[in-house]
Amino acid sequence: MTKNYPLRAESSPLRSSFQHEQSTPQASTFKSEVDVESYAKPFISFISENPTVFHAVAYFATQLESHGFTRLSSRDLWTDKLSHGGKYFVERNGSSLVAFVIGSSYKPGNGASIIASHIDALTARLKPIPKLQTKGGFVQLGVAPYAGGLNPTWMDRDLGIGGRVLVKDMKSGMVETRLVKLDWPIARIPTLAPHFGAPSQGPFNPETQMVPIIGLDNSDISDISGTPEPETAKPAFLGGASTFAATQPGRLVKAIASELSIQDVGSIVNWELELFDTQSAQLGGLDKEFIFAGRIDDKLCSYSAIEALLASVSSSTTSSSESSTLKVVGLFDDEEIGSLLRQGAHSNFLPTTISRIVEAFADAKCGANLLAQTYANSFLISADVSHALNPNFASVYLENHAPRLNVGVAIQADPNGHTTTDGMSTALLTRIAEKAGSVLQVFQIRNDSRSGGTVGPMLSAAMGCRAIDAGLPQLSMHSIRATIGRRDPGLGVKLFRGFFDYYEEVDREFA
Repeated sequence: MTKNYPLRAESSPLRSSFQHEQSTPQASTFKSEVDVESYAKPFISFISENPTVFHAVAYFATQLESHGFTRLSSRDLWTDKLSHGGKYFVERNGSSLVAFVIGSSYKPGNGASIIASHIDALTARLKPIPKLQTKGGFVQLGVAPYAGGLNPTWMDRDLGIGGRVLVKDMKSGMVETRLVKLDWPIARIPTLAPHFGAPSQGPFNPETQMVPIIGLDNSDISDISGTPEPETAKPAFLGGASTFAATQPGRLVKAIASELSIQDVGSIVNWELELFDTQSAQLGGLDKEFIFAGRIDDKLCSYSAIEALLASVSSSTTSSSESSTLKVVGLFDDEEIGSLLRQGAHSNFLPTTISRIVEAFADAKCGANLLAQTYANSFLISADVSHALNPNFASVYLENHAPRLNVGVAIQADPNGHTTTDGMSTALLTRIAEKAGSVLQVFQIRNDSRSGGTVGPMLSAAMGCRAIDAGLPQLSMHSIRATIGRRDPGLGVKLFRGFFDYYEEVDREFA
C-alpha cells in the first residue's frame, strides 16, 4: 500500500524499454515468457469470489494443492517431511500463508528468493455483540472499521456478509472452521440527502452515522393493543445461560445457518464476519483496458506472487531441479493495522518457516551462523500496491515519479525508511527485469505529502536480507472500489516469475 510515479518519458531508459517491448515480440529465449493478457479474467474471478481474507487464503491453498504442493502443519516436526525438490505451504490462523519450493540442489546456508505481500483489505467487521436497538423500523448491525474501512466510499453500496464460522460437531465434540459468504446485498449504509444541509456533507461519525441497515421491523407500531412497544435493548452475554447465537441478530443467525446447512444454531461457537462490496470485479473502459474491483489492496500482488511461483516451478526450463535455493511467497494478514499480530508480517511466521527449512537439511544443529548465512544470501521483494497517476490530481504527484496502468511494476522509494528500497536492491531488480523482459516504473511521494508503509522494512530488519519495495499501481487506494489495468495482474506475474527464475543467476553478478 505505498505510492508510485513514472519517470519522464524523454529521459527515462524505462520508457525506452517499454517502447521496445511494445514493438518487438518477446524472444523465445526468455525463460519467464508470460502471456500477460491471460491473467485478467482469472484474477477477476478470484477477487470476486473470495471477498474475505479467509476465503482468499483458502483459495490459494486449493491452488497450491492442485499444483502438487503439500500442506504442512506448524504443530508437526518438519525434519522428516521436507525433501529436495519438494513444494510446500503452511497457514497461520487461516488468514496468512507461506508457500515455498526447495531446490533439488539446495544446501543449508544457500539463499532464498522471497516475495512478501499482505492479503488483508480495509473492511468493517461485526462487533462481538452486534445487536442494536431498532430505530424507526430499521434493523441495524453493529460493525467496527478495520483500518480505514467505513470511510465515505462505503456509503450507498450493496454490502454482503462473509467470513469464518466456528461450528461444534455435537457427536465428536470437535470444533471446525467453516467459511461463509452471503453474497447478495444484505446491508447498506445510507447517505443523508443533501436537502438536509450541512449534516449531509460530513465528516461522519463512524459509531453513530455509519451504521448499516439490514432489515425492517415495524412490530413496535403494529401491536394488537395498538400501543407501540418501547424500543429497549436487552443485555446479552457470551456464554453462561445463553448460547453464542442468542447474542447475535436472529435473522442473521438463520441466514448463516441456512447457508451452511446447520440444523442446530446452538452448535455455532463463534464467528468472525465482515461486510464486503457485492459488486463483482469487471473489465471497463472503451477497449476494456481497465479492471474495476474491490479489495485490490492487496489481493492483487498476492495473486501475482502465487501465480508467479506456480509458473516458475511448473516450467520445464526452470524446474526446481536446477535450483540450489529456496523460492518463497509469504502472504500476511493485518498489514493495514500494523502487522503486529501473530499472523502479521511483524510476527515470527516467515523467519521461523525459513529457520525450520534450514534445520531440516542441516547436518548439525541449525544455529545463528547458518541462519545469518541464509539471510545474507537471500533477497526480498516487498510487493504492495502503489499509487497510479490520477489525471484529475496530477499536481499532487512528484514529477517523474507517477506510475501508469498497464505498464509494469513500480519500485517504491522513500528516503525516510518507509520502504526498503536502496540503490543496490534497485540495481538487482532492474537486472532481473531486463532478463525477464519486464518494465519497471518508480514512485516516490512528494516532500509535502505523507508516505505509507509496507511489510518490507519489518521483514528485512528481522531477517537482515537485502530487500526492495515494488508493487503494481492502482487508482483509488483505500476506496471500496479501485481501478487497475487489465494487463497489470499478468505484468506482476511476469516480473515476479522472472525474479524466481533469474535471482540465483543475477545474484552472482553482485559482490
